[in-house]
Amino acid sequence: MAAASLLHRLRDVFGDVRPSIAIAGLLVVFVTLWSALSTWRQYNRLREFKGPRLAALSKWWLIKKVGGGRAYLDFWEVTKQYGSIARVGPNDLLTDDPELMRHILNVRTEYRRSDWYDGMRFDPGNNNILSWRDEDEHFKLRSKMSAGYGGREVENLEPKIDKNILSFMHLLGQYADEKKPVDLGRRAQFFTLDVISDLAFGEPFGFLETDSDVYKYIQITEETLPAVMVTTVIPWLVKVLSSPLFKSLLPSEKDRLGIAKQVTAERFGPDKKVQKDMLGSFVAHGLTQKEAESEILLQIVAGSDTTATAIRSTMLHIITNPLVYSKLRAEIADTKFPEPIIPDSIGRDLPYLQAVIKEGLRIFPPVAGLMSKQVPPQGDTWKGKFIPGGTKIGYCAWGIFRREDIWGSDAGEFRPERWLESKGEKLREMENALELIFSYGRWQCLGRPWLVAGMLNPSLSRLTSEYFSFQGNG
Repeated sequence: MAAASLLHRLRDVFGDVRPSIAIAGLLVVFVTLWSALSTWRQYNRLREFKGPRLAALSKWWLIKKVGGGRAYLDFWEVTKQYGSIARVGPNDLLTDDPELMRHILNVRTEYRRSDWYDGMRFDPGNNNILSWRDEDEHFKLRSKMSAGYGGREVENLEPKIDKNILSFMHLLGQYADEKKPVDLGRRAQFFTLDVISDLAFGEPFGFLETDSDVYKYIQITEETLPAVMVTTVIPWLVKVLSSPLFKSLLPSEKDRLGIAKQVTAERFGPDKKVQKDMLGSFVAHGLTQKEAESEILLQIVAGSDTTATAIRSTMLHIITNPLVYSKLRAEIADTKFPEPIIPDSIGRDLPYLQAVIKEGLRIFPPVAGLMSKQVPPQGDTWKGKFIPGGTKIGYCAWGIFRREDIWGSDAGEFRPERWLESKGEKLREMENALELIFSYGRWQCLGRPWLVAGMLNPSLSRLTSEYFSFQGNG
């Protein structure tokens, strides 16, 4: 009876139109209205925050930017135009406010990692310390890995880094002797990959020795990185890629994942290899074979790239600024240290070297992804504005490290002297802001200490003192 009544009503409304067409028309109208209502509700919940018009209605703006290779600049432009908290997606905000970031990241925070971190599963089927969103799992993994990252259980950590620095210098020396141009940026990648592999599992990959992209690692990374960044915005893609249908598209045993599996397999089983390196520390503290594979892959992909970025960007600013170069070289020469590489114990007490390192990290932060955190269910209020629960808030690195109220009117310039001129509360403000490069609080990067102390101090001092000079008028 109900079906017959519906058909009669449809005939009254649509006349002689077939009932099937009428029903289809009603479905189209219903779906359109429902979509419009959902879009309006989505737009309305963050209406307090301004941003690009398209970003409020669709993820397309964000997808386009993160896949385009210059998102860090696009995000900075958004905060300059729309304010310190800007809208970059239907449920996504972006901030250049270091105080808000410290509020979000502090050890007692109720914020949680958002689904942005699902895209950091470099092995799509397994989490790592960067991708884990479950707080308990993340804490357990972090406690098992802290000793390895801290270097306490890595045998000959500093000598291994020094050995690779000398290999790096030897390679650059060969180019200098033959008066051949060299891509310093690429060789910096070779250097950091060899250091990471040497510290992580006891043997360098051989990038410096062969002066080549071993396993085509760098080529593969550069080709796949845009897609990886898109998965941070569309996290369900990670599940698609880890499904059986797409398994054949994942790296083979000859690729990065295969290398991680091969290296890790040697540390498990009846004939397992026991070594005092980072992987050995991880295993000794209880990492499973699968967990170890994921962590080694993370070290290779993320650890080497961020360190290489810090070295090559800082060196670029040193060698294109004669005044900075001459000051730094004079300070290093004044140490009169007899060995070829200045150790961290001396480097950390060289004020201008430390100022150069800090300024290098500030002017070109090696990590510039959104790294969005999720607002707790009850929401949060910041400087009078309510942020609804479930909203994602990302980090605008370029915006934070170019704020003129923190860094001065010359925030866009590389000027290490700002770190020596600032005192007291101002210096603390700058130090606190810079700390955000390595995250903060419960999510602070475990590899931070040896990145600065073990890698930047000795490598930058050696490069500056030995392999560069200015000719003519500089």
